[in-house]
Amino acid sequence: MIRPAQPGDHPAIVEALQRFWGGVIAVGHGVVYDASTLPALMSYQDDQLTGLLTYQLSAEGLEVVTIDAVERARGVGTALLEAAVETARAASARRLWLVTTNDNLDALRFYQRRGLRITAVAPGAVDRSRLLKPSIPLTGAYGIEIHDELTLEMIVSPREAGCG
Repeated sequence: MIRPAQPGDHPAIVEALQRFWGGVIAVGHGVVYDASTLPALMSYQDDQLTGLLTYQLSAEGLEVVTIDAVERARGVGTALLEAAVETARAASARRLWLVTTNDNLDALRFYQRRGLRITAVAPGAVDRSRLLKPSIPLTGAYGIEIHDELTLEMIVSPREAGCG
């Protein structure tokens, strides 16, 4: 079950962000976010949190700031991303977008298989982000040094009249 976060969910959101991100602060494209204060979509199964997606809506579209599943390869990430697309449509956002790092090969595969495309590479962006969040590791997945940000996006088509 995917649902929007409610005010009473704040402690669970903070706990999940600390588990996945080492805290509530996320940094992307030079912006520092307190992800615990952002709108969120939550995935539950049997009253247990199975995933969390935080986002921000702006004139640029719906930006996925964080997305995490407690267990991988169970469909939670896909369901959260699909719910985010529907949230973007409901808000009349023209695109859904996100930023990840050059080492995050599993995420790059995941996002591209779900229709997002790489639209920009920012060389050295993570190096600059470490000035804002020094806890960002130097080495990430597969022993790859983390230096660059990659932006991925999908165009969100509005629902057609009478559909959906």
